[in-house]
Amino acid sequence: MDIDYVSSLLKEFKAGGMSLEEALDKLKTLPYEDLEFAKLDHHRMLRQGFAEVVFCQGKTVEQVLAIMNRLAEYNRSILATRATREMYEAVRSAVPDAQYHELARLITVERQKPAVDNERFILVMSAGTSDIPVAEEAAITAEIMGNEVKRVYDVGVAGIHRLLGQRQLIEQANVLVVVAGMEGALASVVGGMAAKPVIAVPTSIGYGANFGGLAALLSMLNSCAAGVGVVNIDNGFGAGRLASIINHMR
Repeated sequence: MDIDYVSSLLKEFKAGGMSLEEALDKLKTLPYEDLEFAKLDHHRMLRQGFAEVVFCQGKTVEQVLAIMNRLAEYNRSILATRATREMYEAVRSAVPDAQYHELARLITVERQKPAVDNERFILVMSAGTSDIPVAEEAAITAEIMGNEVKRVYDVGVAGIHRLLGQRQLIEQANVLVVVAGMEGALASVVGGMAAKPVIAVPTSIGYGANFGGLAALLSMLNSCAAGVGVVNIDNGFGAGRLASIINHMR
Protein backbone atom coordinates (compact mmCIF):
# COMPACT_ATOMS: atom_id res chain seq x y z
CA MET A 1 0.00 0.00 0.00
CA ASP A 2 2.05 2.91 -1.28
CA ILE A 3 1.40 6.65 -1.16
CA ASP A 4 -0.08 6.64 -4.67
CA TYR A 5 -2.67 4.05 -3.65
CA VAL A 6 -3.73 6.02 -0.56
CA SER A 7 -3.77 9.31 -2.48
CA SER A 8 -5.96 7.94 -5.27
CA LEU A 9 -8.33 6.41 -2.73
CA LEU A 10 -8.73 9.71 -0.87
CA LYS A 11 -9.20 11.64 -4.13
CA GLU A 12 -11.88 9.20 -5.25
CA PHE A 13 -13.69 9.58 -1.92
CA LYS A 14 -13.43 13.38 -2.08
CA ALA A 15 -14.84 13.38 -5.62
CA GLY A 16 -17.77 11.27 -4.48
CA GLY A 17 -16.65 8.18 -6.35
CA MET A 18 -16.99 6.01 -3.26
CA SER A 19 -18.82 6.14 0.02
CA LEU A 20 -17.25 6.65 3.41
CA GLU A 21 -17.95 3.01 4.24
CA GLU A 22 -16.18 1.85 1.09
CA ALA A 23 -13.15 4.03 1.81
CA LEU A 24 -12.95 2.78 5.38
CA ASP A 25 -13.24 -0.81 4.16
CA LYS A 26 -10.22 -0.32 1.89
CA LEU A 27 -8.25 1.27 4.72
CA LYS A 28 -9.22 -1.22 7.38
CA THR A 29 -5.98 -3.17 6.97
CA LEU A 30 -4.04 -0.19 8.35
CA PRO A 31 -1.81 -0.30 10.27
CA TYR A 32 -1.69 -4.10 9.88
CA GLU A 33 -3.81 -7.04 8.85
CA ASP A 34 -4.15 -9.95 11.26
CA LEU A 35 -4.06 -13.37 9.60
CA GLU A 36 -3.71 -15.05 13.02
CA PHE A 37 -0.41 -16.73 12.05
CA ALA A 38 0.97 -13.44 10.67
CA LYS A 39 0.32 -9.72 11.09
CA LEU A 40 0.95 -8.08 7.74
CA ASP A 41 2.51 -4.62 7.93
CA HIS A 42 0.71 -2.80 5.12
CA HIS A 43 2.30 0.46 6.32
CA ARG A 44 5.80 -0.74 5.40
CA MET A 45 5.72 0.76 1.90
CA LEU A 46 4.61 4.14 3.26
CA ARG A 47 7.30 4.15 5.96
CA GLN A 48 10.26 2.57 4.22
CA GLY A 49 9.64 2.69 0.49
CA PHE A 50 9.14 -1.04 -0.07
CA ALA A 51 6.54 -3.55 1.01
CA GLU A 52 7.09 -6.05 3.80
CA VAL A 53 9.40 -8.80 2.54
CA VAL A 54 8.40 -12.40 3.26
CA PHE A 55 11.01 -14.74 4.77
CA CYS A 56 9.68 -18.12 3.65
CA GLN A 57 12.00 -20.47 5.52
CA GLY A 58 10.08 -22.14 8.35
CA LYS A 59 6.69 -21.21 6.93
CA THR A 60 4.28 -23.67 5.35
CA VAL A 61 3.31 -23.44 1.69
CA GLU A 62 -0.18 -22.40 2.74
CA GLN A 63 1.13 -19.60 4.95
CA VAL A 64 3.39 -18.23 2.21
CA LEU A 65 0.49 -18.35 -0.25
CA ALA A 66 -1.85 -16.46 2.08
CA ILE A 67 0.71 -13.78 2.92
CA MET A 68 1.82 -13.20 -0.67
CA ASN A 69 -1.76 -13.12 -1.92
CA ARG A 70 -2.68 -10.34 0.51
CA LEU A 71 0.51 -8.36 -0.07
CA ALA A 72 -0.03 -8.56 -3.83
CA GLU A 73 -3.44 -6.96 -3.44
CA TYR A 74 -2.00 -3.74 -2.04
CA ASN A 75 1.50 -3.48 -3.56
CA ARG A 76 2.92 -3.18 -7.06
CA SER A 77 6.17 -4.93 -6.12
CA ILE A 78 6.66 -7.67 -3.54
CA LEU A 79 9.49 -10.00 -2.62
CA ALA A 80 9.80 -13.34 -0.83
CA THR A 81 13.14 -14.85 0.18
CA ARG A 82 14.30 -18.42 0.86
CA ALA A 83 11.38 -19.73 -1.16
CA THR A 84 11.05 -23.23 -2.60
CA ARG A 85 9.63 -24.01 -6.04
CA GLU A 86 6.65 -25.62 -4.33
CA MET A 87 5.93 -22.32 -2.59
CA TYR A 88 6.28 -20.46 -5.87
CA GLU A 89 3.86 -22.76 -7.70
CA ALA A 90 1.28 -22.19 -4.96
CA VAL A 91 1.77 -18.41 -5.07
CA ARG A 92 1.55 -18.33 -8.87
CA SER A 93 -1.86 -20.02 -8.74
CA ALA A 94 -3.19 -16.94 -6.94
CA VAL A 95 -0.77 -14.30 -8.25
CA PRO A 96 -0.15 -15.18 -11.93
CA ASP A 97 2.51 -12.50 -12.47
CA ALA A 98 4.77 -13.91 -9.77
CA GLN A 99 8.26 -14.92 -10.93
CA TYR A 100 10.67 -17.44 -9.43
CA HIS A 101 14.44 -16.95 -9.34
CA GLU A 102 15.63 -20.46 -8.60
CA LEU A 103 19.30 -19.74 -8.00
CA ALA A 104 18.53 -16.96 -5.52
CA ARG A 105 15.43 -18.73 -4.14
CA LEU A 106 13.34 -15.58 -4.54
CA ILE A 107 9.74 -14.99 -5.54
CA THR A 108 9.11 -11.56 -7.03
CA VAL A 109 6.12 -9.62 -8.28
CA GLU A 110 6.97 -6.49 -10.23
CA ARG A 111 3.97 -4.85 -11.87
CA GLN A 112 5.58 -1.47 -12.37
CA LYS A 113 9.32 -0.96 -12.54
CA PRO A 114 10.48 1.87 -10.27
CA ALA A 115 12.46 4.78 -11.67
CA VAL A 116 16.17 3.99 -11.75
CA ASP A 117 19.04 6.48 -11.54
CA ASN A 118 21.37 5.29 -14.30
CA GLU A 119 24.14 7.56 -13.01
CA ARG A 120 24.51 5.46 -9.86
CA PHE A 121 24.84 1.70 -9.75
CA ILE A 122 25.41 -1.05 -7.21
CA LEU A 123 28.18 -3.51 -7.99
CA VAL A 124 27.64 -7.04 -6.67
CA MET A 125 30.75 -9.21 -6.58
CA SER A 126 31.33 -12.83 -5.64
CA ALA A 127 34.60 -14.48 -4.70
CA GLY A 128 33.63 -17.81 -6.24
CA THR A 129 30.99 -19.43 -8.39
CA SER A 130 29.65 -21.21 -5.30
CA ASP A 131 28.86 -17.81 -3.76
CA ILE A 132 26.63 -16.75 -6.67
CA PRO A 133 23.27 -17.82 -5.11
CA VAL A 134 23.80 -15.38 -2.23
CA ALA A 135 25.11 -12.72 -4.61
CA GLU A 136 22.03 -13.12 -6.80
CA GLU A 137 19.78 -12.73 -3.78
CA ALA A 138 21.48 -9.39 -3.12
CA ALA A 139 21.42 -8.29 -6.77
CA ILE A 140 17.76 -9.10 -7.44
CA THR A 141 16.72 -7.52 -4.15
CA ALA A 142 18.47 -4.29 -5.11
CA GLU A 143 17.00 -4.37 -8.62
CA ILE A 144 13.38 -4.77 -7.52
CA MET A 145 13.92 -1.87 -5.11
CA GLY A 146 14.78 0.46 -8.00
CA ASN A 147 18.52 0.29 -8.56
CA GLU A 148 20.80 -0.37 -11.49
CA VAL A 149 22.91 -3.38 -10.57
CA LYS A 150 26.04 -4.71 -12.23
CA ARG A 151 27.54 -8.09 -11.47
CA VAL A 152 31.11 -9.39 -11.36
CA TYR A 153 31.38 -13.02 -10.30
CA ASP A 154 34.26 -15.39 -9.52
CA VAL A 155 36.95 -12.79 -8.80
CA GLY A 156 38.34 -14.22 -5.56
CA VAL A 157 41.82 -13.48 -4.27
CA ALA A 158 43.20 -16.89 -5.30
CA GLY A 159 43.53 -15.32 -8.75
CA ILE A 160 44.03 -11.67 -7.87
CA HIS A 161 44.50 -10.66 -11.53
CA ARG A 162 40.80 -11.42 -12.12
CA LEU A 163 39.88 -8.81 -9.50
CA LEU A 164 42.41 -6.21 -10.67
CA GLY A 165 40.89 -6.42 -14.13
CA GLN A 166 37.67 -4.98 -12.64
CA ARG A 167 39.34 -1.91 -11.12
CA GLN A 168 37.51 0.63 -13.29
CA LEU A 169 34.11 -0.84 -12.49
CA ILE A 170 34.94 -0.89 -8.78
CA GLU A 171 35.88 2.79 -8.89
CA GLN A 172 32.69 3.73 -10.77
CA ALA A 173 30.25 1.93 -8.45
CA ASN A 174 28.31 3.93 -5.89
CA VAL A 175 27.96 1.00 -3.47
CA LEU A 176 29.62 -2.42 -3.53
CA VAL A 177 28.31 -5.73 -2.23
CA VAL A 178 31.09 -8.29 -1.81
CA VAL A 179 30.05 -11.92 -1.27
CA ALA A 180 32.67 -14.44 -0.17
CA GLY A 181 33.01 -17.72 1.65
CA MET A 182 36.16 -19.61 2.67
CA GLU A 183 38.24 -17.01 4.59
CA GLY A 184 36.29 -14.03 3.19
CA ALA A 185 39.40 -12.10 2.11
CA LEU A 186 37.80 -10.51 -0.95
CA ALA A 187 35.94 -7.93 1.15
CA SER A 188 39.16 -6.54 2.62
CA VAL A 189 40.89 -6.35 -0.74
CA VAL A 190 37.96 -4.58 -2.39
CA GLY A 191 37.65 -2.32 0.66
CA GLY A 192 41.26 -1.27 0.11
CA MET A 193 40.54 -0.42 -3.53
CA ALA A 194 37.21 1.40 -3.24
CA ALA A 195 36.31 4.88 -2.03
CA LYS A 196 32.64 3.89 -1.67
CA PRO A 197 30.78 1.84 0.97
CA VAL A 198 31.50 -1.89 0.84
CA ILE A 199 28.88 -4.27 2.22
CA ALA A 200 30.49 -7.61 2.97
CA VAL A 201 28.43 -10.81 2.94
CA PRO A 202 30.06 -13.93 4.40
CA THR A 203 28.74 -17.20 2.99
CA SER A 204 28.64 -20.68 4.45
CA ILE A 205 30.73 -21.99 1.55
CA GLY A 206 33.98 -23.64 2.67
CA TYR A 207 35.62 -26.64 4.26
CA GLY A 208 35.37 -27.63 7.92
CA ALA A 209 37.27 -24.76 9.53
CA ASN A 210 35.01 -22.33 7.71
CA PHE A 211 32.48 -23.33 10.40
CA GLY A 212 29.49 -22.69 8.18
CA GLY A 213 30.55 -19.14 7.39
CA LEU A 214 31.77 -18.14 10.84
CA ALA A 215 35.40 -17.89 9.69
CA ALA A 216 34.46 -15.58 6.83
CA LEU A 217 32.23 -13.52 9.12
CA LEU A 218 35.00 -12.98 11.67
CA SER A 219 37.51 -12.18 8.94
CA MET A 220 35.21 -9.52 7.49
CA LEU A 221 34.44 -8.06 10.91
CA ASN A 222 38.17 -7.77 11.56
CA SER A 223 38.93 -6.20 8.18
CA CYS A 224 41.74 -3.64 8.26
CA ALA A 225 40.15 -1.83 5.31
CA ALA A 226 38.07 1.20 6.29
CA GLY A 227 34.51 1.54 5.04
CA VAL A 228 33.58 -2.16 5.16
CA GLY A 229 30.31 -3.10 6.85
CA VAL A 230 29.20 -6.70 7.38
CA VAL A 231 25.81 -8.43 7.30
CA ASN A 232 24.94 -11.89 8.56
CA ILE A 233 26.08 -15.16 7.01
CA ASP A 234 24.36 -15.84 3.64
CA ASN A 235 22.21 -12.71 4.08
CA GLY A 236 22.13 -11.54 0.49
CA PHE A 237 18.75 -9.90 1.02
CA GLY A 238 20.05 -7.76 3.90
CA ALA A 239 22.99 -6.63 1.79
CA GLY A 240 20.80 -5.80 -1.19
CA ARG A 241 18.38 -3.82 0.93
CA LEU A 242 21.13 -1.85 2.67
CA ALA A 243 22.86 -1.15 -0.64
CA SER A 244 19.56 0.14 -2.04
CA ILE A 245 19.05 2.53 0.88
CA ILE A 246 22.59 3.92 0.49
CA ASN A 247 22.25 4.21 -3.28
CA HIS A 248 19.01 6.21 -2.98
CA MET A 249 20.38 8.71 -0.46
CA ARG A 250 20.97 12.25 -1.67
